[in-house]
Amino acid sequence: MRFRKLKKQTKQKREPRVQVLYASYPDRIKALITDTFMIYAPILYLIAYVIMGGKDAFQSSQLAPLIGVTLYGLIYAVLLAKFGQTPGKKAYNIKVLDDKTFENISFLRAFIRFIAFLFSATILFGLLTPFYRKDKKALHDIICNTVEIQIKD
Repeated sequence: MRFRKLKKQTKQKREPRVQVLYASYPDRIKALITDTFMIYAPILYLIAYVIMGGKDAFQSSQLAPLIGVTLYGLIYAVLLAKFGQTPGKKAYNIKVLDDKTFENISFLRAFIRFIAFLFSATILFGLLTPFYRKDKKALHDIICNTVEIQIKD
């Protein structure tokens, strides 16, 4: 077979690429701040003032912040698994999807992603990786094979 024909066949066999618009890092940070105020702050308020009776009891407890973070992680994972978005991500038209199939991720994978986010935020390196990658993935996205994309209204 001649080279030209072989070259044409290989071009035809390639799958068309899907154009993906990755979410910008400032929008991702704004979505995180929005989620913190809409989900995490009410959880902490309920634990501190309704369950524990005041801020002094909350501050002296080691278990209360852990319960708050765990509840936030569970709510976050449920929202990502069901809708692919949290309220903050919805406000900025961001969706968290599987990086290969572009479908919603499972609850377990979303919860592991949340735990990986806590780890990557702790070491700060994980939050700086989007500045060095074309696909703008943070460490928790790399670990869980997810991607945050910009969706159209």
